Amino acid sequence: MTQGQTIAAELTGLQAATRTLLERTPTDKLTWKPHEKSMTLGRLAMHVAELPHWIVKSFELPEFDFIAAGFTPNVPTDHAQIMAMMADIWPKALAYLDKATDADLAQVWTMRRGDHVIWSMPRADLARLHIKHMVHHRGQLSVYLRLLDVPIPELFGPTADTRK
Repeated sequence: MTQGQTIAAELTGLQAATRTLLERTPTDKLTWKPHEKSMTLGRLAMHVAELPHWIVKSFELPEFDFIAAGFTPNVPTDHAQIMAMMADIWPKALAYLDKATDADLAQVWTMRRGDHVIWSMPRADLARLHIKHMVHHRGQLSVYLRLLDVPIPELFGPTADTRK
């Protein structure tokens, strides 16, 4: 198994539970947020769904500059957009990882905001960073859903809603 296939397996291992969590995001609560400084539920769910796109971008672009790209956060207006994002981007990220050579994964990729470099690291490290980032936001999303009385699926084991 190559390093890329190993990273793809890590992402694949998170896919089903992530999909279930996103499926439970209430359509009528996409603009809800638990605090004024928090993301809305819809934005957070979209962020979880879209995070593997940074893996894709790292293979398709030499670097990414938020300012030059005119980046704005992807805020869904309906639940179907969240699920469509996951259905579109996850297979692309997995395909890039699955076919990546060690040389591909050692290539340094940079994310910046104008002159400010947010990070510059090998693609393998970037992929793992974004997998961890997605897991972090899955946890956040599960708290949002708990606050809305939505049953939490098993992410890494039983939850209060699945325990018998």
